[in-house]
Amino acid sequence: MLPEIKTILYSTDLSKSSTTVFEQVIYLAKKTGADIHILHVVEKLSNDAKMTLETYMLDSKCRHKLLEERKALAKNKLEDRQDAFWAGLDNDELAIRHQIKSIDIVEAYPAETILKTSRKLEVDLIVMGTHEKGMLHSFLGSVAKNVLSRSHIPMLIVPLPLKEG
Repeated sequence: MLPEIKTILYSTDLSKSSTTVFEQVIYLAKKTGADIHILHVVEKLSNDAKMTLETYMLDSKCRHKLLEERKALAKNKLEDRQDAFWAGLDNDELAIRHQIKSIDIVEAYPAETILKTSRKLEVDLIVMGTHEKGMLHSFLGSVAKNVLSRSHIPMLIVPLPLKEG
């Protein structure tokens, strides 16, 4: 029996190219009727970054507020991208939006969180994109590589669109 795709986890890095990845997610959901869960992981600050923050921002309330603002900015960016994406579709395609069952923004370690979320939601497919970080990461980003090497769930890795010109 062939596998079915009933639930898709779309992990976004909110890069400019993430719209291309989301288009693939929507296409697959339209064809399969799958539910969509959107996840963005705000990477935890390194120990060095925390130490620097503590050195220059002595007030713990200000530090906490700054860290919360990181998540709020990511949430706003994701909402803006969603609104722009859906505004560009035809009315008959807008019905797919109800297949989005959750949108989560989490501060954690990306690969571990993607894997944990995919297991918790019992997804059938994880969809991620590549990113724009030089020649070393020209095919896959380190997060996508890490998830791909550890996941037992099928994955779709969407490459960056070709630049025109």
